[in-house]
Amino acid sequence: MSRLPNTTAFKILERLRQDRSDLENNAIDQLLTGRIDRRAFLRHGSRLGLSAALMSSALGTVGLMGLRPARAQGAPGATIRVAQITPSGAINPVTVADQGGLLPLQIVGDFLVMDGPDLVLRPMLATEWTPNEDGTIWTFKLREGVKFHDGRTMSADDVVASIKRLADPANGSNALSAFKGVLSPEGIRKVDDLTVEFSLEAPNGNFPYYVSTDNYNAIIVPADTDPAAFEGSMIATGPFKRESYTPKVGATYVRNEDYWGGPALPSRIELNFYDDLQPQVLGLLGGQIDVIQQVNVQGARPLLDNPAAKILRLKANTHRQVHMKTQSGPFADKRIREAMALTIDRQKLVDGLFQGMASVGNDSPFAPVFPSTDTTVPQRTRDIDKAKALMAEAGVSTVDTTLTTMQMQELPTLATLLKNFGAEIGININLKIEDVGAYYGDAVPGKSDWLDSEFGITDYGHRGTPNVFLSAPLLSTGTWNSANFSNPTYDQLVADYIAAVDLETQTEIAGKIQRLLLDETPIIFPYFYDYLSATGPTVSGVETTAMGQIFLNQASK
Repeated sequence: MSRLPNTTAFKILERLRQDRSDLENNAIDQLLTGRIDRRAFLRHGSRLGLSAALMSSALGTVGLMGLRPARAQGAPGATIRVAQITPSGAINPVTVADQGGLLPLQIVGDFLVMDGPDLVLRPMLATEWTPNEDGTIWTFKLREGVKFHDGRTMSADDVVASIKRLADPANGSNALSAFKGVLSPEGIRKVDDLTVEFSLEAPNGNFPYYVSTDNYNAIIVPADTDPAAFEGSMIATGPFKRESYTPKVGATYVRNEDYWGGPALPSRIELNFYDDLQPQVLGLLGGQIDVIQQVNVQGARPLLDNPAAKILRLKANTHRQVHMKTQSGPFADKRIREAMALTIDRQKLVDGLFQGMASVGNDSPFAPVFPSTDTTVPQRTRDIDKAKALMAEAGVSTVDTTLTTMQMQELPTLATLLKNFGAEIGININLKIEDVGAYYGDAVPGKSDWLDSEFGITDYGHRGTPNVFLSAPLLSTGTWNSANFSNPTYDQLVADYIAAVDLETQTEIAGKIQRLLLDETPIIFPYFYDYLSATGPTVSGVETTAMGQIFLNQASK
């Protein structure tokens, strides 16, 4: 439905459009013609580097609310006590690979861009970013006068050095899962003291997400930083400075009075490390903890609907992937893969496992939260008659297989439910439930039950774009391709999707990918569940992301 404004508003929009690129004006045109809603416009516009002021003005001219005003400040001076899972290794900005390690990084560090809880990109150390017309070169302007914790001024040299470390295969960077095939060290250059240019290996319409909080290794540190020694100093630009850090125990931080965004409200942050969720829940209910980084429905039932706690809920694309080997075994026949997918009652999983705090999946990485998801693609639903017909068409009445997964959150329960669903059409499933370490192994084919199992369930965290989900587990060359899926048409569609800069093209290609994956079904995506954190009842001003970051600048109690 068109939202074309009146004459006065139209003149305002015309002024806004002056000196804008064709890509930026295309985003405004899509808003005016009703092809995208407010939420999609904010996400799409921020990706292209449209300022918050411009987007709010454009929304206002068509009668929609702009960006929300800043949260009112609370009382300063509090100590905020945070509970989280114990980091698995050293706090090294290059190699941290787990949720336990990302929070100690984020508390002291800033990113070029922040991917907010609504997937709208916001300036942090970069004040603006713009692509060239085909999305092969992205230019970032840096904030002036930012100080590191040791008093030095941040410049483009520090940004170049920080991102080069992450993009260099020789460093064993965890960020290579995002940067591989996208950005090489040679593609990063300083234009001037406050400008950095990224020349990509291929067009990429979503590149700002790669240097945002989505890529939790990508905090900016001094150019001369030794990543292996970072844990001992944690010098960065963030709102809090390291006071102490004790592996396996916790850390303390104090307010950075020289923070570029102004001093934070809390005077002190205490991180407390735990091996599991239950003692964190007890600590919150007992008043010893103010914030829990992440809770789940299964482990935090005492907090749900409890006045002694507040649940912070974000719509996310956090999910489980149920892979089926496409090159060998019973699932080499795609009719049997589809039959298994058709046995699943997805709404029952959402209601039973997550008390409704999830969205049903449609067997592709395109979650409802992504602006480019093609919502016209029909939702796959439970259909036992069709599943049985597919089994008969494949010439089998029964299939025997083993479903492998790990002892984590709802995964054992999901595995049992899948076993029961499969049994209804003659797919006999033996369950193999092991600890997390045994399941992932060395994370390389031949040494990993995750990548080697015929039928398996793997957890996947939230991302601001579907790019990693489309590539790593599903490309013919994907490093996480546990389904051994190989489809040249799919590979080309993913390359086209990643290269697309405008939302209209992204959505068109997304629809083709969604339909292809429904036809091939190498992976079942049963649901995308909401990201949950928790605070005490008197705590306010805590902002979380579905990646696991907690922004405490405005926290008070």
